[in-house]
Amino acid sequence: MSQSEVARLRQQMEAETVAMQQALSGYASVARHNFITNRYQALDRYRNELVALVGEEKATTIFCEVYMAGMEGEVQQ
Repeated sequence: MSQSEVARLRQQMEAETVAMQQALSGYASVARHNFITNRYQALDRYRNELVALVGEEKATTIFCEVYMAGMEGEVQQ
């Protein structure tokens, strides 16, 4: 398992969740729905890459940790 690859994917997931959280709490925008949809699609791609590196269970754990922290505003970018 490549620790640096897992760390890179985790950082990318954190960036996506921060962007989503900011979009949800920011001013209303016509493009907000598409923006958030694109972020979710990116998160799914990163999670799938993690599955290949660490397995389904660990990838899901990492995804949930990052997603919850990002949505609660606990991840700083």
